[in-house]
Amino acid sequence: MTVYAFTDGASRGNPGEAGIGIILKDEQGIILRRLSGFLGKATNNIAEYSALLACLKVAGETGCSRLVVHSDSELMVRQLKGEYRVKDATLKKYFEKAHNLLQSAPFTFQIKHVPREQNREADQLANLGIDSKRPLSTVVVDHEDRAGGNQLP
Repeated sequence: MTVYAFTDGASRGNPGEAGIGIILKDEQGIILRRLSGFLGKATNNIAEYSALLACLKVAGETGCSRLVVHSDSELMVRQLKGEYRVKDATLKKYFEKAHNLLQSAPFTFQIKHVPREQNREADQLANLGIDSKRPLSTVVVDHEDRAGGNQLP
């Protein structure tokens, strides 16, 4: 099964209060999981990587054989594709964590850059994480979406 993920990290100030948002959908576009969490103080790039790391952990729980991640962070996407070097020492730690998780992941991985407009739901969840001040483990599930079968764009 292929799972499609939409991830976003938000930071109000840079650094500032930060949060993450993640949506996982199945092949029919039905929402499997929605996650929102508060990070505390972080940069926008740390927030983006934190969203990806949480996504990789949760995706493993779905039993998927393939994960396709959509992110509006051009920097992170290009770094993970090997197109950009990771220069910042702190960011490099997050990059290495992602790389290590992917090495042992039970699924194949693909990452795509998408315009911000195509990532609005994940952005809303990231901002909810900041507003709610709830920890990363908070899961927001909307059963109507699950039953209604929201479709992939």
